[in-house]
Amino acid sequence: MADLTVKYFSAALNRTVTFGMYIPDGASRPMKTLFLLHGYTMSGFNWLPAGVADKYGFAVVYPDAENSFWLDWASTGHKYCTFAGKELPDFVNRTFGLANDAADTYIMGFSMGGFGALHTAFTYPESFGKTAALSSALIVHEVAGMKPGSDNGHANYEYYREVFGEPSGVLAGSANPETLVDRLLAEGKRLPDIYMSCGTEDFLLENNREFHRFLESRGVPHVYRESPGVHDFTFWHRYAAEFAEAMFG
Repeated sequence: MADLTVKYFSAALNRTVTFGMYIPDGASRPMKTLFLLHGYTMSGFNWLPAGVADKYGFAVVYPDAENSFWLDWASTGHKYCTFAGKELPDFVNRTFGLANDAADTYIMGFSMGGFGALHTAFTYPESFGKTAALSSALIVHEVAGMKPGSDNGHANYEYYREVFGEPSGVLAGSANPETLVDRLLAEGKRLPDIYMSCGTEDFLLENNREFHRFLESRGVPHVYRESPGVHDFTFWHRYAAEFAEAMFG
């Protein structure tokens, strides 16, 4: 196997960035590839359970997007969705000869990264054929209701305004995964295969149930799983392995 650290200049982020990549032994090119997105307050690392990529013969790419929610901000050098959804997959495939198209390129994340995995796949359906979202921070409705000076214990109003845009416009804007799904359906475009899970003791459970119900209301096929668990790696490792088997097995 090869466990690589790669640097290149990102036009989307306007700076040199570093990302990690794992390529198992014996897998032929082109090779199916999974992009792993990290959560809030964390950085990019290979959080897939050991041996899963080797078992199914796929490469893993794990970038770092800080506390960006994997969204394109208005300011220069902060186009994190463009970076994860278009620029980085193109660079990896062109440079290392991995997956050639969306049918062999998937994206998975937990918490903030779960939001990012859904949002990025809906923004760039031509890049990703499947998306898996674990305990996703689907908080756009809460952000839309925030007022100046407020703080939810994780971050303040100014942070959410910078990341998501003006709160009053969040629900109708491109930061909302629901809006992106409706756009794809209206345009008759293909949606990626969707896998979602959340623990029944997770503080984000109702947010995930709401999005599950939204997809059902639109007739969008998807897999949704709930089981006992909180917002931690015990739960994420379980479903990362389960969904990897469903996606790659």
